[in-house]
Amino acid sequence: MTSPEHDERIPVTVLTGFLGSGKTTLLNRILTEQHGRRIAVIENEFGEVGVDDALVLNAEEEVFEMNNGCICCTVRGDLIRILGALLRRKDRFDAILIETTGLADPAPVAQTFFMDDTLRAQLRLDAIVTVVDAKHVLGHLDEVKPDGVENEAVEQIAFADRVVLNKRDLVAAEQVDRVTRRIRAINGSVAVLPAVRCDVDLAEILDVRAFDLDQVLAAEPEFLDPDSEHQHDQTVTSVGIDVDGSVEIPKLNEWLGELLSTRGPDLFRSKGVLHLAGTEQRYVFQGVHMLHDGELGAPWREGESRRNRMVFIGRNLDRAELEAGFRACMASEPAGVGR
Repeated sequence: MTSPEHDERIPVTVLTGFLGSGKTTLLNRILTEQHGRRIAVIENEFGEVGVDDALVLNAEEEVFEMNNGCICCTVRGDLIRILGALLRRKDRFDAILIETTGLADPAPVAQTFFMDDTLRAQLRLDAIVTVVDAKHVLGHLDEVKPDGVENEAVEQIAFADRVVLNKRDLVAAEQVDRVTRRIRAINGSVAVLPAVRCDVDLAEILDVRAFDLDQVLAAEPEFLDPDSEHQHDQTVTSVGIDVDGSVEIPKLNEWLGELLSTRGPDLFRSKGVLHLAGTEQRYVFQGVHMLHDGELGAPWREGESRRNRMVFIGRNLDRAELEAGFRACMASEPAGVGR
């Protein structure tokens, strides 16, 4: 048995949290901090149109994407292949960070590092870090799911080694206390780190040797059962829009305002990278339920296709309605098609 002090395996951090909690904000904090580590990043998106690559700040680290499926089930094989490819490289990484989709159950992801002998010999699951949205998490924790369907928000907290209690500035102190008590009721031993825009000390979440397999097996004896399955709520779907052309800002603001005010409770997450008429910079849009924010990002590169990419994740979404609403915001008829 290798002692912790002499364990030279590459540490892996699994970054999880429900849709819109702030995982990408924390990822950007990690990538831009002067920590001296060379980190490989693996991102998993639930939507069929990739957006997160444009939300991650420019960094020297390499980013690998897995789209159109959840890392805990349909694209789990992709994760194993990417990890294997990283281990075969000569230019090795100091650490690996996996950002899961907001609908992932972290347990099957963690299983990966114990079920594959090659991965287990060379990689060390360091910690599962769960980002929690202080404003919206209670509604997700209280949600009644169909029989046999797990509540992902509960599972993400239950398997966490560290909880980043994010967006504490958006709620009163009483709400922070209420959420903290709820987290403790689910996972009594977890370290809770209150944060605004995920401004946590990275020493509290990276290379902390927090994941303890024996402790997990004591609480979940079937943790390493290869036949265990994760069932998603089939009413929660993703609609991706990918079109050419430019967007008129007044039309976009009117449409988004109406959409979020009427469908906000069912819209868990909305995000996009858009080409606004009259600007040379990308417009980055992000929303969680009825809260939304947008800002101009990096300039479009010369020769780059200025495509508009948007993803909506929520309950009982109407694809045709969303595509028609977005197309009505275009300054001219786009050449591309929605997907």
